[in-house]
Amino acid sequence: MINDIQKRTAERMQKSIQALKHEFAKIRTGRAHPSLLEHIRVSYYGNEVPLTQVANVAVEDARSLAVTPWERNMVQAIEKAIMTSDLGLNPSTAGTVIRVPLPPLTEERRRDLIKVVRQEAENGRVAIRNIRRDANNELKAALKEKLISEDEDRRSQEQIQKTTDQFIKEIDKLLEQKEADLLAV
Repeated sequence: MINDIQKRTAERMQKSIQALKHEFAKIRTGRAHPSLLEHIRVSYYGNEVPLTQVANVAVEDARSLAVTPWERNMVQAIEKAIMTSDLGLNPSTAGTVIRVPLPPLTEERRRDLIKVVRQEAENGRVAIRNIRRDANNELKAALKEKLISEDEDRRSQEQIQKTTDQFIKEIDKLLEQKEADLLAV
């Protein structure tokens, strides 16, 4: 039972880390990366689908992406979706390939993005702590029902705290890397 709680807790914390990585991928740094366009949705025969399901996104060079639609008639829809996204990008079409140049970030915009990244990291830490609280509550309930001893409860809570500390360190490391990416010119 205790192992199940610890295992479930670690899995939930890992999912929180994955969610944070996904949020960080949306935040644009000065370099081109295909994950920048992952959250963009395109109208495809009446359905909203992720851009990656209707086109291939590749890095052309350090400051531009090339989007190649699977179908020729999707070029306009993809171009429109990229333009209307919150990234502030202006794609240009050359035949069936859409080139997306990434303008260099201004110093002010970099500072704003760092604030956003720090807020996302804090949200990740809060999620990890909430998962720890849920696990500790499960242990307390098990102790109350006399399913585990006080010693097992104390050891398990210490183990969950170690797991929590490990995942929070991972969040701090991810934050540090993202800030370095944002500040790199």
